[in-house]
Amino acid sequence: MSQNIEIEFKNMLNKEEYDKLICYFNIEEKDFFTQENHYFDTPDFALKHQKSALRIRQKEDLYEMTLKQPIEEGILETNQIISKEEASMAFSQHMLPRGVIQNQLSKMDISPAKLRYFGALTTKRIEFRYENGLLVLDHSYYLNKEDYEVEYEVDNYQLGQQLFYQFLHQHGIPLRESENKIQRFYHQKYQGDFLS
Repeated sequence: MSQNIEIEFKNMLNKEEYDKLICYFNIEEKDFFTQENHYFDTPDFALKHQKSALRIRQKEDLYEMTLKQPIEEGILETNQIISKEEASMAFSQHMLPRGVIQNQLSKMDISPAKLRYFGALTTKRIEFRYENGLLVLDHSYYLNKEDYEVEYEVDNYQLGQQLFYQFLHQHGIPLRESENKIQRFYHQKYQGDFLS
């Protein structure tokens, strides 16, 4: 189990902007890796109503369950490594493995037994150190849709925001209001009903 505070800035990209950044940073196909995010919520969206999210992320043979909860500056992430069998049980039988995330859900008055699997989003990702943080370029596929985004993960909110805005300006990328992946996934799945 681990907990950490995630401070990140993100901006949606069009394909041309994405391709220019790939070229600018001399990124090759071998530098990418693929991960799959599997999303959960209750039928009445109890997590969404608390601006929280639950996912199981699969990278090769590693499965990590993460609960994201908002805090003043950033997101509190609670992580739990689980087995392939535990992930399979969560997908097919709505049975989350016991542990710290079940405990956190109970503190939120959300019964783990009510959680349902909503689907998956696949991301082709490259990440590398940039200035004082981690720069991430994502190409995501979900529900017959694909999109592109840049993320910048930092330890200091104010400095990170300044560096991110400078990065966008340097590359001629307009600042765009950007939803996180689970919001985009649910928007596509429910055609806008999810976040209204």
